[in-house]
Amino acid sequence: MQTQDSGYCYSFPAVRGIQAGRPFYIATCPLRIIPKIFSYNEDDVPPELRAQRTLNKTRIPEIVKYLLDNPKDYVFSALTVSVGVDITFDDHDNGPNLGTLRVPMDAQILINDGQHRRKAIEEALRENPDLGQDNIPVLFFVDEGLSRSQQMFADLNKYAVKPSPSLGTLYDHRDDSSALARTLATEVTPFVGLTEMEKSNLSPKSNKLFTLSSIKQATRTLLSKGTRESYSEEEQALAIEFWQEVTNNIRDWQMVIAKEVSPAQLRQEYIHSHGVGLHAIGLLGKHLLCQEPSSWKDKLKGLSKVNWRKTNPEWIKRSMNHGKLSKSTTSIQLTANALKIELGLPLTPEEKTLEKSL
Repeated sequence: MQTQDSGYCYSFPAVRGIQAGRPFYIATCPLRIIPKIFSYNEDDVPPELRAQRTLNKTRIPEIVKYLLDNPKDYVFSALTVSVGVDITFDDHDNGPNLGTLRVPMDAQILINDGQHRRKAIEEALRENPDLGQDNIPVLFFVDEGLSRSQQMFADLNKYAVKPSPSLGTLYDHRDDSSALARTLATEVTPFVGLTEMEKSNLSPKSNKLFTLSSIKQATRTLLSKGTRESYSEEEQALAIEFWQEVTNNIRDWQMVIAKEVSPAQLRQEYIHSHGVGLHAIGLLGKHLLCQEPSSWKDKLKGLSKVNWRKTNPEWIKRSMNHGKLSKSTTSIQLTANALKIELGLPLTPEEKTLEKSL
């Protein structure tokens, strides 16, 4: 990008295109310039007079961390902006749609999509100024007024669909807990062949018993060590051993593996393969490994005596909300409490307090 003092303009090498009869321009901009050009008005303006949602500041640290942790391996999609005054496009001789986009320095530039990325870039540059040499694509539209800008925001977000947690786990190669979940799902009993890798909700007739996202969450809880999410080979081996030992003590899972009963039938009647049940088993395992490090396998044998049927009054009041299984933190903890009581494990003071709520 270059600035031209004579015209008081920002100049961008750009490509021009037409969409719905309106011109738009695609340019690249160094990250160091983004906070200077694309400002975000955080004043207390009523929603009906804005063309963008308010900045959710809780999202920013996560994006900043992503940038700082992966300076050589991050991906940012384009910012979409509207320019509030007439802009000029000078064609180059080598093509009618290749040229230089000139934006007046005093132009009001509204970010239609990407204000959280812009703010994260600003904060990441303070920690690592070298990121400023990188570029980000910017899609320019001509601002046609508040109504048009509000409609652009609605249209840009109307069909945005966040990938399911299972699909995110399947494709995330940076996260150790995702990698471990993939290993469990593809190589370890009881999950191999019975894990839905893409969806995080199973249909009533699905031939799968577990979801990849529920395996990830349950195993993260099992091996929980604060915010650290990298696992040693010993911890990974322990996770594999734990889930195999659980399988040895849940006859229903063994029947599915042996094809004596269908996964759909089992999920219809029992809670142990649903998210709340699997997560509760992981939470139980966390306490077992801490409290009974040498005898946890013997303690796990108590799982064979648990009544896992959904009609069990314990699950109705612990694992369900209005008659449906719930994956809330409270439901998971109450379900794990019942398992701890069944296996003769002491409850923590916090768990005893939660029990009183029943």
